[in-house]
Amino acid sequence: MATASTRSRAERALAAGALAGVLAGCGAAGSGGSSGGTTPPPSSEPPAARTTGVTQVTADLTDFHIALSQKSFAPGAYAFVAKNDGHHEHALEIEGPSGENRTRTLAPGASDTVRVTLKSGTYEIYCPVDGHADLGMKTEITVGGAGAPPPASPAPAGPSGSDGGY
Repeated sequence: MATASTRSRAERALAAGALAGVLAGCGAAGSGGSSGGTTPPPSSEPPAARTTGVTQVTADLTDFHIALSQKSFAPGAYAFVAKNDGHHEHALEIEGPSGENRTRTLAPGASDTVRVTLKSGTYEIYCPVDGHADLGMKTEITVGGAGAPPPASPAPAGPSGSDGGY
């Protein structure tokens, strides 16, 4: 009986080793060959689903107008998803205190995303394709300041050396 018990343990160990090898192989697939990480999702996935803390803004580009999905902006990380709903090639460029950032030139029906960390200030958003901004494909946004907080109202007068009765 000792040989049957030993053989049973060996078979179980061999099966467990084979299973571990299969699982390790499955874990490596899709990891880009690097250990300890996973590859990012494909770029067609909406940026808001990929990155936490990034605000997604849709920029609909038509012949010859830019419509943004939001009007007010606070400093922070944004992903501008430009969608060419027009009949001509368009692109989206964001120029201001954070520098210049742009999408690739988009054929009708195509889209692309440009990521930018907006700082306080004024930004021009326009189509950089020759002459399109002059035809109306431009807008301006102001990013609210993260500067000093508004001045506090004066504390109620109280006896010297006290907390004002609070």
